[in-house]
Amino acid sequence: MMVSIFMALLLPCAGTGVVFVLYICFLWYTTNRQSEPPLSVKPVAKNGLSASELDKLPKVTGKELVLGTECAVCLDEIEGRQPARLIPGCHHGFHLECADTWLSKHPVCPVCRAELEPQLFNAPENPC
Repeated sequence: MMVSIFMALLLPCAGTGVVFVLYICFLWYTTNRQSEPPLSVKPVAKNGLSASELDKLPKVTGKELVLGTECAVCLDEIEGRQPARLIPGCHHGFHLECADTWLSKHPVCPVCRAELEPQLFNAPENPC
């Protein structure tokens, strides 16, 4: 009878001890194994537009915008007299400062992600 009580107490303690040892081994293994090479980061194809390229983009006022008057960069309304920047091709409009900030870092439209055409910046200044 005494042996069965002893075994009833010993087996759960031994089982808990085995689980604890396995847990410690698992922690040691995960912290001491060789680190895997980092995942590759998608390279950025091109930085944004230069100041001279930004100057070649059309400037309009808020009342001249045709596809809405909400700036997708700052999410504020473009008032009728505020200067705005129009993206050629897709004709999305933004506050002048918002568009220039975005386009100086990203060469795409903030709304539709259309890339700005390179021939836009290679065109002659004064066409005949």
